[in-house]
Amino acid sequence: MTLSSMTGFARSHGTSGPYAFDWELKSVNAKGFDFRMRLPPGFDEIEQRARKEAAGRLARGTVYANLTVKRTGTAAAVRVNHDVLNAVLKIAVEMAGRIDAVAPSIDGLMSIKGVVEVAEPETDEAEDQEARAAILSAFEQALDSLVDMRRREGAALGEVLTQRLDEIESLAAKAEAAPGRKPEAIRARLAEQIAVLLEASDRFDSDRLTQEALMIATKADIREELDRIASHIKQARNLLRKGGPVGRRLDFLSQEFNREVNTCCSKSNDLELTNTGLELKNVVEQFREQVQNLE
Repeated sequence: MTLSSMTGFARSHGTSGPYAFDWELKSVNAKGFDFRMRLPPGFDEIEQRARKEAAGRLARGTVYANLTVKRTGTAAAVRVNHDVLNAVLKIAVEMAGRIDAVAPSIDGLMSIKGVVEVAEPETDEAEDQEARAAILSAFEQALDSLVDMRRREGAALGEVLTQRLDEIESLAAKAEAAPGRKPEAIRARLAEQIAVLLEASDRFDSDRLTQEALMIATKADIREELDRIASHIKQARNLLRKGGPVGRRLDFLSQEFNREVNTCCSKSNDLELTNTGLELKNVVEQFREQVQNLE
């Protein structure tokens, strides 16, 4: 399976009988799958089918689907409601006998609500059914295009994420080889610190102080964190190769990466190792940000 992004855009259009229609699909990042559709009056029955198609093809993301339909080649029927017009004229005559007023004009009468009625052209059920089928077919075409665009974006994201993993692996190896982690370097640093303390006061027990220093050195070891980082890198690479909707699992791994790197930084007692840890934090954050776009 291939990786997919959660962002994409697609359009499709077509005609059927007197109808011309356009679909516009847009998807953005989301924690789960959310499908939002806007349909013109008279086409509500296609929503269930379209929703089912989208849910079957997409696992995550908020998808906005907008349908516009125009009916061409038919004109609306305009007629005068004579009952309403006669009632208005009757009232106008009665009012003319009471007040001095100008006789009503044609455009004034036509502007009165209910005098002029605009009737939509009659529809043909067979034409409407054919139009709905064509509109659903166009939706599937737009959905295909949206899925294709999300996959292309996913492939690009996969390359970026692989590069970030390579950088994390390289920096972890740099931390592994840091001179400050070598036993002799730790011993020399501790010996120097103990000597300074002994010079400052003769009340220190050198043997006890040495034991405490060794315990501190043991607690400061980042071997366990580096092993877990290596394990997370392996899992992340496997997920990228597997493809499909793996965004949530990679997001979990990015949080684990961040936890291990933070621990490495807190344990570090060497400047070079601290700087390497900060570089790792930056790359892990870049990895996490890109993962947010994956399905």
